[in-house]
Amino acid sequence: MNTRIRRIAMTAAAAAVLPLALSACSDNSSDSTTSDSSSKASASASDDAMAGSDATTSSDEPFGAACSAVPEDGAGSFDGMAKDPVATAASNNPALSTLVTAVKKAGLVDTLNNAQNITVFAPTNDAFAKIPKATLDKVLNDKAQLTKILTYHVVGQKLAPEDLENGSFDTLEKSKLTTSGSGESYTVNDSAKVVCGNVKTANANVYIIDTVLMPAG
Repeated sequence: MNTRIRRIAMTAAAAAVLPLALSACSDNSSDSTTSDSSSKASASASDDAMAGSDATTSSDEPFGAACSAVPEDGAGSFDGMAKDPVATAASNNPALSTLVTAVKKAGLVDTLNNAQNITVFAPTNDAFAKIPKATLDKVLNDKAQLTKILTYHVVGQKLAPEDLENGSFDTLEKSKLTTSGSGESYTVNDSAKVVCGNVKTANANVYIIDTVLMPAG
């Protein structure tokens, strides 16, 4: 009898413990599943945030065929130019050396460097080369005319690419220039094409163009 009673007691104890063990396993499994789901959701959210960040960054990058000629590092790179005011930044870009010479001859270095929140449409050396040499030399030696032309390339506000889609802006020369286009293709005054746009300097947005703009009159 004693042996039989012991067996009944052991069977009852096992029966009581088994549901508890199963319950514990079930709870752990549930917690693990919940934890895994949370981790995956968190990782997904993190990936989405990264993707959004990259998208924002890429849309704010310089664009255009001529951007490939900009040095990858140093003072003349995009990162380097972003640290300097616009006239100084331009002086570090070999493709803008004629413009920089003109700015110095006109005495506009300090004016451009000290201005805040401006946009500069910067003609390349090739743009100046389209002007007959005799005419260019004459302009470079006429400070008043040179100042008039250069200040016509400057707008007193920072323009983002989307602002150029169908725009008309007052220049420092006191007359207007117009812009048109979309995406990564823009034209100024229906004549000058933006070949490298949305270049940032410490105080300006720069759009490098392939033709020198001429104010009326």
